[in-house]
Amino acid sequence: MPGYRRSHDVSGSWPASYEVRIEGALEASWSEWFEGLDVQTMGEETILSGALRDRSALYGVLDKVRDLGLSVITVRRLSPREGGERL
Repeated sequence: MPGYRRSHDVSGSWPASYEVRIEGALEASWSEWFEGLDVQTMGEETILSGALRDRSALYGVLDKVRDLGLSVITVRRLSPREGGERL
């Protein structure tokens, strides 16, 4: 694709830490359902963050957001420094 360049290996390394911002306010009790991610509410947005074991776990979290009828605002892979890379 002209003008497109990948900044890193597409496969990435796993586990990896992610931050998923969604529209709507969820309580922290949703954490277990969302693969153990931290659940923080900021106004009318919820931030899911933490380590995911692989790409299918990431897609599973996004599927659950969709199943709740919520909209994804952003998905961001965190650097090892930001995310702590734990699992």
